[in-house]
Amino acid sequence: MVRAIGIDLGSKRIGVSLSNTEGTLATPFDTVVRTGDMGRDHRAIKVLVDEAEAEVVVVGLPLSLDGTDGPQAIKYRKEAIRMAKVVGVPVEVHDERFTTVTADSYLMEADLDSRQRRKVIDKVAATVMLQDWLDAARARRT
Repeated sequence: MVRAIGIDLGSKRIGVSLSNTEGTLATPFDTVVRTGDMGRDHRAIKVLVDEAEAEVVVVGLPLSLDGTDGPQAIKYRKEAIRMAKVVGVPVEVHDERFTTVTADSYLMEADLDSRQRRKVIDKVAATVMLQDWLDAARARRT
């Protein structure tokens, strides 16, 4: 299996998650604050990829409820292509519908107030998405 980094793109912050070396479990890793310079943001992600020795980056894709690409998904696909030119490992996209809602639910169950949730929601959403990608990859191999 591969070590993967999950990315939850946002307009203000980019949530980052990381799989274990066996590629079975995703955990929250970091948050990159958007600088307004996409190249700089992607270089910050490359630093995390290198630090973690990740072999693939998985970018969450906010598909429409019917599974098609809406304007945001098209924007994120383009950003994933640009990111791939910087990070030095393959970049894949994966459906992230409902990950933020799921992450927020987990954090509410953990009894975090809204301020505490805002600090970690992006990397937890990235973790939910990456775990789904890991599970799907494992299912495809069996």
